[in-house]
Amino acid sequence: MMAESPSRIATASEVRGYSFRKAVNVGFRVACGAAVLLALLPLVSVLYFTAARGIGGINVAFFTELPKPVGETGGGMANALGGTLKLVAMACAIGMPIGVLAGVFLSEFRQSSFATAVRFSADVMAGIPSITIGVVVYTVVVRPMGRFSALAGSVALAIIMLPTVTRTTEELLRLVPETLREAALGLGLPKWRATLRIVLRTAAPGIVTGAMLAIARIGGETAPLLFTAFNNRYWGRGLDEPVASLPVQIYTYAVSPYEDWHSQAWAAALVLVTLTLLLNVTAKFLVRNRLDAR
Repeated sequence: MMAESPSRIATASEVRGYSFRKAVNVGFRVACGAAVLLALLPLVSVLYFTAARGIGGINVAFFTELPKPVGETGGGMANALGGTLKLVAMACAIGMPIGVLAGVFLSEFRQSSFATAVRFSADVMAGIPSITIGVVVYTVVVRPMGRFSALAGSVALAIIMLPTVTRTTEELLRLVPETLREAALGLGLPKWRATLRIVLRTAAPGIVTGAMLAIARIGGETAPLLFTAFNNRYWGRGLDEPVASLPVQIYTYAVSPYEDWHSQAWAAALVLVTLTLLLNVTAKFLVRNRLDAR
């Protein structure tokens, strides 16, 4: 048998080609790292300045007391916190069922012309400025009622969250394997029951994640609430009266000439940013757990 030939020595041109590719690879890595740092800079800056300016206004009174009259120091934003929770909860009660059912329709009847029109409308709605939605709800709800109200504010927020919930539900239902549908139908289940009991339940964790992102989206909206819920310096008890909210209260205090109100505006901004960050982190955590389970 012939002895194996020794390893071939790389030529000078091959060495230069390898060095060039390695340099290009290093260059792209450095460029990507710099782009990541540039993308993180605005986020870190917002978090840092909000925390630095707002931490001094966080105290027990901020979460438990009502705003003080103009000219007096102290007080809190308990009514704004409660109003924000009320508006978001009502918006979820209105928007979630409609969005999920619309997503189910788009997924199960995706080839129909009506589904195509609804899908296109949802995509267009996702890009409509929120202030436009506020003006529309002002015309349709506030003016016929004759007053600003928590109901009008929740309707505006529900419209804003509809496209996100609808499209998220549709995409997640499409990811459910067809074998599950076929197995359910093969066992004699009607299509509607197979969709609700099998397909929708399988995609439920992902839909919840999309819903949390939609909640984070509407939690910081200010413009539509200025036209619908307006504001209230007291507890808003009814659905047909104005109600305070953190975004509107931040806006009101930020444009005022009082330093104490500025401090409370920064504190409210810190609370709002923290809540939004927690919702986004929780949503990402749920998505990761779902992918790991698969």
